[in-house]
Amino acid sequence: MNHEDENELFARLEADMTADPRGDVVDLDKVRSARTEPTGSGAESADGSGGPTVPVMVDRSADPSGAGSTLMDRVRSAERRPIVPDWARSTQEFTAAARWLAGHVGHTVAFHTVRTPAYAARLAVRAPAGAAKFIGGTLRWMADAEGEPVRLAAVRREDAGEYLKLSRQRDRRVRLRTAVGLLGSLIGVGTVLALYVLAPVWLNVLAAVVVTLAMGWLGAPADDPVINRAVVVPKAQKLTSDIVLRALGALGIPAINQAQGKGRDGFTFTAPITRDGPGWRAEGDLPYGVTVTDVIDKRDKLASGLRRPLGCVWPEAVPEEHTGRLVLWVGDQDMSKAKQPAWPLAKSGAVDLFKPVAFGTDQRGRWVNITLMYIAGVIGAIPRMGKTFLLRLLLLIAALDPRAELHTYDLKGTGDLDPVGDRVAHRHRAGDDEEDIEYAIRDLRALREELRRRTKAIRSLPRDICPESKVTSELADKRSLGLHPIVVGVDECQVWFEHDKYGEEFKEICTDLVKRGPATGIVLLLATQRPDAKALPTGVSANASARWCLKVMGQLENDMVLGTSAYKRGVRATMFSWADKGICYFVGEGADARIVRAVFADAVMADRIALRARKLREDAGTLAGHALGEEPETDAAAGYDLLADVLAVIPASEPKVWSETVAERLGELRPEVYGDWAAEQLTAALKPYGIDTVQIGRRISGKVVNRRGIERAKVTAAVAERDGNRDAG
Repeated sequence: MNHEDENELFARLEADMTADPRGDVVDLDKVRSARTEPTGSGAESADGSGGPTVPVMVDRSADPSGAGSTLMDRVRSAERRPIVPDWARSTQEFTAAARWLAGHVGHTVAFHTVRTPAYAARLAVRAPAGAAKFIGGTLRWMADAEGEPVRLAAVRREDAGEYLKLSRQRDRRVRLRTAVGLLGSLIGVGTVLALYVLAPVWLNVLAAVVVTLAMGWLGAPADDPVINRAVVVPKAQKLTSDIVLRALGALGIPAINQAQGKGRDGFTFTAPITRDGPGWRAEGDLPYGVTVTDVIDKRDKLASGLRRPLGCVWPEAVPEEHTGRLVLWVGDQDMSKAKQPAWPLAKSGAVDLFKPVAFGTDQRGRWVNITLMYIAGVIGAIPRMGKTFLLRLLLLIAALDPRAELHTYDLKGTGDLDPVGDRVAHRHRAGDDEEDIEYAIRDLRALREELRRRTKAIRSLPRDICPESKVTSELADKRSLGLHPIVVGVDECQVWFEHDKYGEEFKEICTDLVKRGPATGIVLLLATQRPDAKALPTGVSANASARWCLKVMGQLENDMVLGTSAYKRGVRATMFSWADKGICYFVGEGADARIVRAVFADAVMADRIALRARKLREDAGTLAGHALGEEPETDAAAGYDLLADVLAVIPASEPKVWSETVAERLGELRPEVYGDWAAEQLTAALKPYGIDTVQIGRRISGKVVNRRGIERAKVTAAVAERDGNRDAG
């Protein structure tokens, strides 16, 4: 009981003592009957005031856990732990564990095998000391030297009776042990002579070696062992409840500090602290009103309280539980420095993009998979945190499916995507020059047309062949259908969307690809170092189903990549440090946000994997485009002037014309260029020139019909501004 409770108790006692000593007369029968009457407006209290009779019992039971009033209720709500651990149920993780164990045993055996001559020499040098130790120990045993301190103690106490008793006992021991020692010496000498005379040379040598090694082992000092350790295990401190509570108390969160100040823990453990992979896992409930995000915000202080490096401490929320359920995982090593298991695709193997593929590991070293089909992806980070390497890794995975057609664009211009682009890509550009932008816009226009073709092809397929109206692995295998996977990877995508001429068209096409592309087998992967509304259009960021967010600096950037309110839910890529390169929050595969360390594929590994992917394509006969040195066919529209064509189909006598009418006239003027255009395509194509549509009314059959259209004056003004001759307008 604290001082506040004591003061309140004394105040109540004093008030009772100073009250009317006569007290009140209570009718016990009336009170008892009132307790059994139902409460309500018609029931009167025991004192006749008309108030409620007794407090209404709103809690179902007195069980503080709230699990239920009966044993069966608590059993039904209990969480069943898996009988077989997760790593044993996963073939991939079991194989990785077996491979690690085999490697560990093989390394240990090889380590000691190489050092066997050194061990033998060390034992030989220590053999004389071991022999002296053996002889001295034998003589002390024969002389009963271990009883000497007891006999001397009896002498100091001048206890003659005990001394005589101990002396007689010593005499008996010495006589017996001397006889045993002499007999052993005779047998030993006889055995040595017999071996020397009768045994072959190899047996004599073997016996001498065994005795020498045994004497050497006996003569080894305790602080200098003969055999060295093949593997040095890091000595990480064991995580205990006291350490966890100490660390949480150091965060400065008022509710936790108040609870600990009153003698409570401030954190309720819901499961024992256990080993979880290469680290420790603690789970429990924070005080009421404290959320996991409050702890995540103070991750650096939490690491200080645990006395562990920042990269070892990973507080997480439990999505299926309340916001106060904390899972604290503390690794033995910094996540960014711990050795990753060997990537299965680093040296061999192919990929089916319709199936999950490992691309990174979580904090516990378990593989995390990604299925590149049926998604659109966004990668965001500040510079130098591994964004481009992550995009290249995903493109390498796509390249290992020989059916996939890759379109790669390195708008940063440093050549980081060249291993993929030059080896296997169907379309590839590095740089942001005007010719590179025009190359890209022509490619995206072609992809949009391909998207439309695919939707029609899928719609025309029988229901038994395409039951879900989307591309499948079986359909991708049929070359005649042309439904193979298409993967588009763009680094520094903000260059596209902020382009003064084609920016709006890039946004319109990419948004369409993000929304409709996944079902038709077209995947768009966009990476940017400035994830804001300009660099990443809302239509793209809102519809991307896969997101990778490495370190960012603020809440806006965090939510642009990971989704609205991700920061409030505790999914905060701002907590990553500068050393956490390649570590990101990954949202995808139907799971909540997970912390993943992507596989590090340097330029040498990337080039090696790309060469293997090229060989797969050569064998399958699917290598084409840029990888073969083929340039795309010149876009038919490139040789014509859109504005001039619009002016050609809109006479001066028509100041305003509906967009659909202009599209029809353009299709008649140049069918090979504008044949498939509709009003929407015309509007998007004119936006880069600053030409917006307006509402135009026409009277048809006595009724006024309003539709969007184009003003000829705006087109002439755009031509004049472009040509630098405003007077022509």
